[in-house]
Amino acid sequence: MTIMTIKCKICGRTPDEIPEYINAAKEENTTPAKYVKMYEGTFNPSTGKFYCTECYIKIGIPLGTA
Repeated sequence: MTIMTIKCKICGRTPDEIPEYINAAKEENTTPAKYVKMYEGTFNPSTGKFYCTECYIKIGIPLGTA
């Protein structure tokens, strides 16, 4: 079984490298990766990719998942 790395489709950062997800995960008493899986609307469970807020804005706030 291959473990999928969750990362931003644009910049390649993982949730545990992005302060926004680190802080939100602490408030929810979970890990940054689990937080992204549960709450990040751009997360694509098929690919493990999402758009971090910074990249999401840079690419024009598209509809749908990464």
